Amino acid sequence: MSSAAALPDHPEMLGIQEAANLLGVTMRTLRFYEDKGLIAPQRAGTTRIYSRREIGRMQLILRGKRLGFTIRAIKEFLDLYDVDPEHNEQVRQLIATVGERIGELRKQQRAIEQTLGELLSIEQQAREWLQGPQANGEKANGEKASG
Repeated sequence: MSSAAALPDHPEMLGIQEAANLLGVTMRTLRFYEDKGLIAPQRAGTTRIYSRREIGRMQLILRGKRLGFTIRAIKEFLDLYDVDPEHNEQVRQLIATVGERIGELRKQQRAIEQTLGELLSIEQQAREWLQGPQANGEKANGEKASG
């Protein structure tokens, strides 16, 4: 994903369509995060104007969503950014939140590995069953089935 700060010819202010295109999202997505209070574009009449700050916040929101964080957790993190100019509390919160997410993902990973193990076992048993005596039309006692 491109970064607004990384584009030297990137204008300081963008309309909603330009912001959506830059971020690779829909205008509806931008309005959704505005409704949730995560971004606050400026207004020129009824037109939303997105600054570098709002683009940066959206990039953080989208990254947080990709990593599986809730909107609430992302909002708490962004709110800390605004009230903590040193960003110490924000970094402490980030460490705690990321640690929780890592724990959740490890738990899910163990569950997935267990499920995969069970499914692989079932698959192997089914393959062996197909290759067994019943696959050749034989009865359980070894005699050929009459047809």
